[in-house]
Amino acid sequence: MAGRVDALYFFLLAISIFFSVLIAGLIVFYAIRYRRRDPLSVGQVLHGMMALEIGWTVIPFIISMIIFVWGASVFFAISRPPDETLNIYVVGKQWMWKLQHPEGQMEINELHVPVGRDVKLTMTSEDVIHDFFVPAFRIKADVLPARYTTIWFRPTKAGRYHLFCSQYCGTNHAVMGGWVTVMEPAEFEAWLAGGPVEGSLAEAGERLFQQLACNNCHASSGKGRGPSLVGLYGSTVRLQGGQTVVADDDYLRESILNPRAKIVAGYGPDMPVFQGLVSEEQVLQLIAYIKSLAPPQAAPGQPGTAAESKRPAGEARKLP
Repeated sequence: MAGRVDALYFFLLAISIFFSVLIAGLIVFYAIRYRRRDPLSVGQVLHGMMALEIGWTVIPFIISMIIFVWGASVFFAISRPPDETLNIYVVGKQWMWKLQHPEGQMEINELHVPVGRDVKLTMTSEDVIHDFFVPAFRIKADVLPARYTTIWFRPTKAGRYHLFCSQYCGTNHAVMGGWVTVMEPAEFEAWLAGGPVEGSLAEAGERLFQQLACNNCHASSGKGRGPSLVGLYGSTVRLQGGQTVVADDDYLRESILNPRAKIVAGYGPDMPVFQGLVSEEQVLQLIAYIKSLAPPQAAPGQPGTAAESKRPAGEARKLP
């Protein structure tokens, strides 16, 4: 996005300079050209300058509409990540950035990404408001407690680029920074394979899901005390009272930490509150696991396969 952002910025800068010089020059010119030469002289009153009135109304309107349409197109491009992205989770904390790749690699104040790959960051804060800012990429977004924000970029040149927190977040705000390291694809794959990893993010979420005994209630058959999580992510959920909500990251986070906030229709408020019992990293792991659950594949005209009917409660098929 850097080229598009810079083009809009320099257009605004050129417009500002042009009209500043024009207006300042006309003020000086008119002050000299039409100065009072006789203390008793009276200026001539003019009426009916319709062309001038139309000109200074229409021209600024056209310019402002150009800026609006251009700015809106850049805004929508920045705020709408592509469909296929490398998803990385970011947690801001006084005073560090904690980042985790879907393969399981974790980083602190460092982010490694490949050249030419669309990268989407899903971010939240453990404490106060932070701001994820990489000046070289022209990207900046608030990182807020108790909710998720997203931002994306596509690095085009290998190198190391400064990462900052641009929102004052306390005593050591100035040292809350790091580096984004952009690598060639082969080098990035070697980096991924080189670090110690205890399974992917979804696999860590599955282990935590079982440790917390979530599978005792959230059976894949849908006959548990809680609703089935198979195919939940991205679906529309009907709540008590008739309202509906999309099962996105924010909904899943709220349902884990404060399940009584939005109770699914047909179920009671039985789920315990996990606020304070799981960290933000663990919430992200659980969400990654729920995302990986897919509906069981059934043969045409059949309710399900024999393999699926024997699958233990709480276990669901994962996306490849």
